[in-house]
Amino acid sequence: MARMDFSIVEQAETAAQTGASDALFELGLMYCTGRDMEPDLVTAHKWFNLAALKGNTAARDYRVELAREMSEAQIAAAQKSAREWLAAH
Repeated sequence: MARMDFSIVEQAETAAQTGASDALFELGLMYCTGRDMEPDLVTAHKWFNLAALKGNTAARDYRVELAREMSEAQIAAAQKSAREWLAAH
């Protein structure tokens, strides 16, 4: 089952490489809720941030809600990760 879960995450990350806001948002949901992986709020914030930049309004709302549960250091790490992803894609 673990390999199947990884495959789902891998597929979602591959879809996100296109920069499609829905794919980026889906990754945020996966990391936020721990669906098919361990929850990771920093990574979830990163994907919501990227989806919001691409125009996904739901991602913007989720990012704001998530940030309320995160420390300033976590938010800074998520923002740095999003900038790095943008630079690479």
